[in-house]
Parts: sequence; structure tokens; C-alpha cells
Amino acid sequence: MADIQLQMKQAVAAQAVEQIQDGMVLGLGSGSTAALMIQSLGEKLAKGEIKDIVGVSTSFQGEVLAAELGIPLLSLNAVNHIDLAIDGADEVDPSFNLIKGGGACHVQEKLVASKAERFVVVVDSTKLVEKLNIGFMLPVEVLPGAWRQVKDCLENMGSEVILRMAKNKAGPVVTDQGNLVLDLTMNGGIQEPESLEKEINNIPGVLENGLFVNLTNEVLVGEINNQKAIVRSLDSNN
Repeated sequence: MADIQLQMKQAVAAQAVEQIQDGMVLGLGSGSTAALMIQSLGEKLAKGEIKDIVGVSTSFQGEVLAAELGIPLLSLNAVNHIDLAIDGADEVDPSFNLIKGGGACHVQEKLVASKAERFVVVVDSTKLVEKLNIGFMLPVEVLPGAWRQVKDCLENMGSEVILRMAKNKAGPVVTDQGNLVLDLTMNGGIQEPESLEKEINNIPGVLENGLFVNLTNEVLVGEINNQKAIVRSLDSNN
């Protein structure tokens, strides 16, 4: 299964890079599929197949990878527009709503996606769901001094909430912004993503949550057909 999933991710990453044109300002996403996209972009840049691009990274992970590949980078504050942002997702529903933040980078990811003229999501077929938050928890980034208070508020909204703990260090996950992450599950999944996104963000102490609503222009889905990786395009205008 791991090899099949990798094939799907590689196929969708390669097709996403085909949308990149010379001179673009690019939003470079986070996660495993986005990393493959950045790798492919670096190879094309080195060969001269793509020229004069600059990237805006959504994570420190992406910054390191882009630097290793010689991809020029600018900060979000240094650009006045982003032509194209390409990023992965943890879940995608039929209305193109997303859950992101499995890597705890969703604040910068949402800033980049919202600034982009076009936002393309790259996923393998396992990320497509009928309803968000059934199989993947929704991340909420919170100020360290407010996590208990925010947790109580989220639980009062009818969700189960846990503080995300790190796997290779003692204590909780700390984001690139120095904050903590609460992961929540709504009973029965998320019914109204747009209203829930706003309701959570109105809680004092919350920086941002991982619901991406009304941002996605296209979803590129890697699938296996007759033991071969193919890519299916889902356009929000259709």
C-alpha cells in the first residue's frame, strides 16, 4: 500500500508542477505530497525548464527543502501577490472544503492560500471524504497560555479535544510560530464547515484552525487505474 500511495503522490506532484510558468511567485506547501512537488520543481529549475520563479514557503520544512534545491525564497511580507499556491490536504470533501494541519503548519498555509490568485490542492485518492472530521481530527492552533481555556470552549461546543503531543520529544507539539495545537473531533463530523471555521476563530486564544473553506480552485487527485498511477482533476468551477 505504501508503494502505491507513493506512486499516486508522485504522479499528482509532477502534474501540479506542469502548471508553473516562468516568472511566477509560488506558494510552496507542506507535507509529503507538497515535498515531492518542490523536489520536481527544483529539478526543472536546475535544468532551465522553468525560470525566474520565486517561492513563498508555508513551513520551515519547506524552506529547508527549497534552499537545498536552490529555489529562491521570499517571505510572505516581501510579496504583494502569489500567482499560484500548491499544497496538500489531510481531507477534501465534495464541496472542496479542506482539513489541513496534520503537520501543524496550517496557519502559514492558510495565509499563503488566501493570498494566492489560484490555489491547487494535491492529494492521493485516500484523502477524498464525504464529510470532514470523521476520520481526521481538526487542528486548532492556540496561544500556549490559553490552551486549557480554549479546550474548555471547544468541548462546550460538543467536540472531543486533545492537546497534540510530540512523538520524538517530551511534551506537546510546538508550531513554527511557537504555539500549541489542539485536535478536535465533532460528534458526527463537521456539518457546516464555513460557520464552524468562524466560530472557532472567534474564541479568544485561537490563532487559526485547519478548516479551509472557499479557497480551493482545483484538486489534483492521484489514483491507481490498472496498476498505473493516473491523475484526475476536480475543478471548483464545474
